[in-house]
Amino acid sequence: MNHLQELHRNRLQLETRRLFLHGCGAGLGAIWLGAHAQTARANTSSASADPQGARDPDRPLAARAPHFPARAKRIIFMHMAGAPSQLELFDYKPQLKKHDGQDCPAEFLEGKRFAFIRGVPQLMGSIFPFHQAGQCGAWISDRLPHFESVIDKVCFIKTLQTDQFNHAPAQLLLHTGNQNFGYASDGAWVTYGLGSENQNMPGYVVLLSGGHFPDAGKAAWGSGFLPGVYQGVQCRSAGDPVLFLSNPPGIDGHLRRQVVSAINKINRREFEEIGDPETVTRISQYEMAYRMQMAASDAMDLKQESQATLDAYNAKPGEESFGNNCLLARRLTERGVRYIQLFDWGWDSHGSGEDQALNGGFVRKCEGLDKPVTALLKDLDQRGLLDETLVVWSGEFGRTPMRENRGGVVQTKFYGRDHHPSAFTVWLAGGGAKPGYSHGETDPIGYSPATTPVQLRDLQATLLHLMGLDFQRLTYSFQGLNQKLTGVKPTSVIKEVVA
Repeated sequence: MNHLQELHRNRLQLETRRLFLHGCGAGLGAIWLGAHAQTARANTSSASADPQGARDPDRPLAARAPHFPARAKRIIFMHMAGAPSQLELFDYKPQLKKHDGQDCPAEFLEGKRFAFIRGVPQLMGSIFPFHQAGQCGAWISDRLPHFESVIDKVCFIKTLQTDQFNHAPAQLLLHTGNQNFGYASDGAWVTYGLGSENQNMPGYVVLLSGGHFPDAGKAAWGSGFLPGVYQGVQCRSAGDPVLFLSNPPGIDGHLRRQVVSAINKINRREFEEIGDPETVTRISQYEMAYRMQMAASDAMDLKQESQATLDAYNAKPGEESFGNNCLLARRLTERGVRYIQLFDWGWDSHGSGEDQALNGGFVRKCEGLDKPVTALLKDLDQRGLLDETLVVWSGEFGRTPMRENRGGVVQTKFYGRDHHPSAFTVWLAGGGAKPGYSHGETDPIGYSPATTPVQLRDLQATLLHLMGLDFQRLTYSFQGLNQKLTGVKPTSVIKEVVA
């Protein structure tokens, strides 16, 4: 054995498994970085593959043409977090009232899973009276007396279904098309596809009320695998609309402009070298924050509104409320924000206590909903904005036609219903939705669809369609798949609800 061979053998003997794995890790990391950079460049400059044309890295939120002409230019999505009872609001079931208090038939229990119901629960009719309203003759309970005046503008979908019966995964499925974390929200998809009409404001704004985040947290308005510039921006009703929007002490507008320009110059150089779309996001966010200092403060200033308008919405400047957020949604709509999402927490009516009872907290939630939603639809209509603004109202699932019997207890002074994914009601208004129309019908006790069941992905495809976006063409390459909001299962637009 010569000296060279002996040296090579000694080196191999000293090579530990840990060193070998360390070297492999570094190599795999380099491979990943190269593949990630190639994917990033493909997603930011694929003009031939994108029917809408390439995106400008310096203006990722620039307005873009839809796939086809559409009436809706923007969406206001109102999510009642916790899931309101459709049986106490819109889905009238006289047969269920007739059988109130009777044991639920076994056919509705065998093989079924519920969040809290155990054993044999009792059927429970609506605890509030129903009547028909408007020229369309839609049934509505007495909990929404103001909403009756705009019911002819509304399109109901009464047979929506989901396959999730816990709040967080059901909220994720509703907004991202997947019950798991890491997927892009509907608002992110819309702003990715269409950009925004106002470059001085975020394209996707989120407003919260009810004192709590939705169970799914910020993932309900996240961008997932899409570039972060398309995620929702949470704004506040009091103080700066966005935290740290104002200049700190000793910093004026001119100096801030110099700082932002210097940082973005470095970021642009990094993007040219690596191609990571998150670098574009950083550039855009710095520029957006600079432009928002004036635009956002003006948009969120409810003191500019008349007292009559504030009263109509039940709005009180400086407070957090659903009424304030409905009025802010109208102001953001006027300013060309593409997607406005309102989350109102507190609709989980189990009957486990007064605050979660249909004859307690639910009544107060309805009172807080009734006037603001009515004022919003009327206000948009009077200003000529309703035809081009799609308003959506939904929970994440429905409530059971049985009274919840948590722990086997039925007879309490509080009334409640369990989570129910098999059938629930949502409504649309404006933006090309068919007014005065009800789609689908549930069975006599409101347990399952009797006609035309609708899956969440069908609703998502329909919302995109009303915005002029083809759900099959709005894709983003990630992990070897052209990802879509609607996923890979068979999906169709609900043509009956399109005006």
